[in-house]
Amino acid sequence: MDNPPVLSHVASSSSRFRNICHGIVASLCMGSLLLSPLATVSHAAAGIHLGGVSIKDENEMGEKFESMLRAHLSMIEDPEVTRYLTGIVERIVKVVPPQPFTFRTAAILHNSMNAFAVPGGRVFVFSGLVMNFDTEEELAGVLAHEIAHVTQRHVAAGIERSQVLTLGTLLLAAAGVALAGAGGGALALTAGQSAALKYSRIDENDADNMGYQYLVKAGYAPQGMAESFKKIRQKSWMAGSQVPTYLSTHPDIGDRITQISARVQSATQEVRNRKEDPRAFLRVKTLLWARYGEPQTALHMFDGKNIPSCLATMGKGVVHARQNSVTEARKEFDQAVTCAPEDPLILREAGTFHYQKGDLRLAEELLNKAIRLDSRDYMAQFYLARLLNDTDRATQAIPYYIDVLRYVPEDKEVHEAYARSLGKSGKTFLAYLHLAYAALYGKEKRKTEKYFAQAKGMPKSAQEQKELSRFEERYNERKKLWKW
Repeated sequence: MDNPPVLSHVASSSSRFRNICHGIVASLCMGSLLLSPLATVSHAAAGIHLGGVSIKDENEMGEKFESMLRAHLSMIEDPEVTRYLTGIVERIVKVVPPQPFTFRTAAILHNSMNAFAVPGGRVFVFSGLVMNFDTEEELAGVLAHEIAHVTQRHVAAGIERSQVLTLGTLLLAAAGVALAGAGGGALALTAGQSAALKYSRIDENDADNMGYQYLVKAGYAPQGMAESFKKIRQKSWMAGSQVPTYLSTHPDIGDRITQISARVQSATQEVRNRKEDPRAFLRVKTLLWARYGEPQTALHMFDGKNIPSCLATMGKGVVHARQNSVTEARKEFDQAVTCAPEDPLILREAGTFHYQKGDLRLAEELLNKAIRLDSRDYMAQFYLARLLNDTDRATQAIPYYIDVLRYVPEDKEVHEAYARSLGKSGKTFLAYLHLAYAALYGKEKRKTEKYFAQAKGMPKSAQEQKELSRFEERYNERKKLWKW
């Protein structure tokens, strides 16, 4: 059975991300750049010295850190998930003072109840955070806290104070996270570097205070922050997490919950009684549980009353498909489409299932309808493009791949599929170039050089020469990250 339909290469059982936050109490490492203490990786931290951290430095750190994470970790590249998380972040950011950078949000496939922010406004959310919360207010409470770490420049301030941390060290931190996720341990930092990478008591209290204000100004009920911290603490206790040494100066999470709860009680009844429409949250939670959750737990959840019936039926279809129970999956998807014939997510998931099982006529009908209802669903476009390629319509597939790459420009699988359609359409130069991109984003050095050399050896137009130069520039940038 193929993995669940996602653009990035992900599998919930993969050791790449199984232990990414092993040993870290999530409620205390929210927002951190901290690493697992299980093992060490030594490396000379080259790079610019950040004695004084400018906004330009922060943006550079954020960009390179994100590139490193994407090179090593499994990201959830689903428009339903990323648009939802981005919407929450944008709603909160609207009420913060003007910032010199653009906030960006991405989801990491991992079951830890965690989120973190890095300089330059990058906010990363672990899938486990959404899967284990019950309301959008709880999720927004954590994200408001993370956004406050960025707006208050806590990481930059720690670097400025330490005078010992380089950009290279931060890149090593990203590599250490990836190595921890792959079971390979993590980075050993000096005492000064470790101090710079963690938040102080003042930082955490500041993020709680400012995050609470952002949450309320954004129109959320403030108890979402207190409830989220309580659930994170409970899950951490159940998991038997221990506080690593470099987190020992953090304030007790219980004290923070008490302080936030007191503020909630002092808020007006009108503010405390705010209610969010739960449909968008439940939609994303259902999708994540269906695709990545433990199957029996997910099926039990979908039999409950909290998930809307049409969505729950779709979720059951996804779970049965993961288990290769084709008859049961087909039954659930057919019922879901009948239940909600105008829901683009249900149509996309059903269309993807039928494509993977070889019913191409029905798959094409469902995917086309999903795209008509939601033209930004690049996952539906991706599977429709693959279907067109498989049915000798490669030229028709090309515009869809071009549109998909606008949303996920570093997705290896998309570049590989696009290259196949280009090759079938006689566009050999571009086919080799996109095979080179696929190898580049898959960290396959030899294949990258092989396909790049083949593309360079072909006759080129002026436009193709520009494409080559653009790739070479990207290749040189990415090679600098490969050594970390």
